[in-house]
Amino acid sequence: MRKLIGTREFYGRVLAIAFPIMVQNGISNFVGLLDNIMIGRIGTEQMSGVSIVNQLMFVFILCMFGVVSGAGILGAQYYGQKNMNGVRDVLRIKLIMAAITLVLAVVIFLTCDKTLISLYLHEGSDSGDLAATLGYGISYLKVMLIGLPPMAIEMSYSSTLRESGETRVPMQSSILAVFINLILNYILIFGKLGIPALGVVGAAIATVVSRYIQMIYVMIWSHTNDLRVPYIKGLYRHFWISGGMLAKVIILALPLMLNETLWSAGTAAVNTCLAYRGLSVVAATNIQSTIYNIFNIMYIAMGDAIAIIVGQQLGAGEIDEAKDTSAKIIVMAVTFAALGGLLMIGVSGVFPFVYNTTDEVKDIAGALIRITGCFMPIHAFLHAVYFTIRSGGKTVVTFLFDSVYLWVIAFPFAYILAHFTGIDIKPMFALCQTIDLVKVVVGFFIYRSGIWARNITNDISD
Repeated sequence: MRKLIGTREFYGRVLAIAFPIMVQNGISNFVGLLDNIMIGRIGTEQMSGVSIVNQLMFVFILCMFGVVSGAGILGAQYYGQKNMNGVRDVLRIKLIMAAITLVLAVVIFLTCDKTLISLYLHEGSDSGDLAATLGYGISYLKVMLIGLPPMAIEMSYSSTLRESGETRVPMQSSILAVFINLILNYILIFGKLGIPALGVVGAAIATVVSRYIQMIYVMIWSHTNDLRVPYIKGLYRHFWISGGMLAKVIILALPLMLNETLWSAGTAAVNTCLAYRGLSVVAATNIQSTIYNIFNIMYIAMGDAIAIIVGQQLGAGEIDEAKDTSAKIIVMAVTFAALGGLLMIGVSGVFPFVYNTTDEVKDIAGALIRITGCFMPIHAFLHAVYFTIRSGGKTVVTFLFDSVYLWVIAFPFAYILAHFTGIDIKPMFALCQTIDLVKVVVGFFIYRSGIWARNITNDISD
């Protein structure tokens, strides 16, 4: 047990990295909660339409996350070696791959918008109008597409800043963006200051504006502080990348991008199985996920801390130190998650009632919140193990651990429950959470094997 408990200096170092990320995510998610409540005050159909589109956008966001973080594995290790040329080239590759991903996403969303949203629309409850929900979702999506380019650029810059230990600037940009989003949401959704009420379209406009501001803030800071981030110098001078590095990044990034895309798509697919029980479930899961995002910020930040600290230690050849660090942070993550789960259970009977929706939706949402609270420590363990395995560049292993598991076990399980049983949504949701215990066992043995603990920069020719 002593090996799992760190010194005061150790926790200080971890929190120095994790705390700004916690603040950033906490403020973002809290403002997101307020945004969600504003839309929820309009009606169930509007809330459900926005929720469905955000789940589809979640697939794009995680795909982009896979692109930048896959390359970022190498970037963190280069920074640990103080190789700024390597970090700069990794950022260039991020921008190129992000642009390619962006174009593909926009084409898919423009051509398949109605089909994708309709996957979540099923009769099965007394709550909501399916046609109205579809219309609100399409209107919201069309505006949100305008905000994808700044998101891609900002994620490329911010991920590199974090990998080099500069976590405050992404935090500051996010705080600025979310408060602008909040203010504009209030004005545009409800029609204040002489502006007509735009409803879900107003919510989308507010989000798009805030994303451009966030991108501009990060780019201006980066290019005016090149002494603190020397790899930013000459970033756009050329985009020539050595064949060895490009091949290594592709080997690292593509499996991770594929993993994040398939995982997020699998999560969306599981949610379509839950939505098979009716529109009330779509609204209830939206409420549940909103409050969940508030209480998971601590263990989410622990994953980022693992990626940064362990990645840098592996790049410096400190293999034993990396193993020790990851074990201690995993314990921190699970502990934080247990506390967050208890708090979620405590607010489950109150939070759904801030929404202007039906009693059926409120009842289901409260139950889903309690169930999620019970499983928070499991989510934290899996999240921390995933980032540990990824820090050593074992992206194929992470792909098997994450996406293959989801599509081969979790999704078929949810599909069978939804389509071949009449089980109520509450026990169905609990069973879908319970199946992750299989993944816990697999993750534990992968972690204990130590196959992830390696330096991946030595075999690259710059």
